[in-house]
Amino acid sequence: MAGVMSLYFTSCSTPKNIGYFKDIPDSVRKTAIDQATFYTPTIQPDDILQVSIQTLDPSATALLNQQNTATWPVNGNPLGAGSTPASPGGGASISGYLVDKDGYVMLPLIGKVFVKGKTTDAVRDEVRTKAAEYYKDPVVNVRFVNFKITVLGEVTKPASYIMPNEKVSILDALGMAGDLTIYGRRENILLIRDAGNKKEFVRFNINDSKMFTSPYFYLRQGDVVYVEPNKAKIASTDVARTRNFTIAVSLLSLLVVLATRIKL
Repeated sequence: MAGVMSLYFTSCSTPKNIGYFKDIPDSVRKTAIDQATFYTPTIQPDDILQVSIQTLDPSATALLNQQNTATWPVNGNPLGAGSTPASPGGGASISGYLVDKDGYVMLPLIGKVFVKGKTTDAVRDEVRTKAAEYYKDPVVNVRFVNFKITVLGEVTKPASYIMPNEKVSILDALGMAGDLTIYGRRENILLIRDAGNKKEFVRFNINDSKMFTSPYFYLRQGDVVYVEPNKAKIASTDVARTRNFTIAVSLLSLLVVLATRIKL
């Protein structure tokens, strides 16, 4: 009973904690704050790139882009409009050129191109220069096709997501995951990021508009966002466990009584 009452009073306090950016008063019609600087992500080994080269010769264009139809198995669906999360079975694929461990991609006719540590814009310019040695006025586009962000915890759709572009904020990731549930802790969202041989852990409070100024506001490929459960969720879990334990004990007691009577 005490557990149920605790859950009740904890749940009653939940609504006041589910809003965002509470430091911006309702009376303010317009305001502005500085926003974090966006730095274009750089290419790393095991990234998958889509490199398309368009020329005036349709047959040459088809040859140059044939490897873009190759598929690489990932735990997600092919990149499409709006992007899609990983499927439970994990049997989908995406298309593109895999960056090898030394930081190179192998392009038809163009050959090996070193891409590690470069932006997609820099690689685009380099590939265009190489293609211009063989074709007149080639049009080149380079983009990530495996810019993956993982969102876990108290969100509507926890999963790994292939993002539709490189400029992705933590709010974009939470939006892709269907927003926080009412049990998610708005004031203590955890970002986990690979930093060479280390892991970086950063806390966000989306009740505070200062999050827009954080240098971690924009995400990198491979980032993990974890939303912790609040006290109401923990209390409800404890109540459910207590209830299940009580039911199990009651059933066991009933079986013991029945077994005793049958023997008598």
